[in-house]
Amino acid sequence: MGAGVPQSVPRAGGAVLPPSVVSGLRAAVRRAADNAGSTTQRLPYDTVAVPLRHGLETVDILRLRGACGAVLGDAGGTRLLFLVPSGTADRWHLPGSSCTHGAFIGPEPGWLVAPPAADGTLRPTDPWVLRSALCEAAGTLQAGGFGQY
Repeated sequence: MGAGVPQSVPRAGGAVLPPSVVSGLRAAVRRAADNAGSTTQRLPYDTVAVPLRHGLETVDILRLRGACGAVLGDAGGTRLLFLVPSGTADRWHLPGSSCTHGAFIGPEPGWLVAPPAADGTLRPTDPWVLRSALCEAAGTLQAGGFGQY
């Protein structure tokens, strides 16, 4: 691993999901595609997007605290997308990040972290714990000489 690269982030393919979660997600995407004529599915969450480096540092902080919910990589590989409870976008304001209503996944989502809840659904990250971790990550990156994240 290179210097400055978080050591707890899986390198290829993202997190390993239990087979039941993978099959459930694929079935949900197929149902959505059948119903909407599309290959994307809207999930009942909002999405907080941050730059990749900032997001990776934040994931490490959240994992150390046992508070990391589901996280996706964007299609361009430049941002991480944290799933947060629906309605968070109405109250979110943190420079360096954005929060949008809804979360969409394609047929092959790029999960970095996809911890299921007890009922098998995806577990979102608590938005205020996420906000705290994002601020801590920004401070860590600046203190480490990485400048603006």
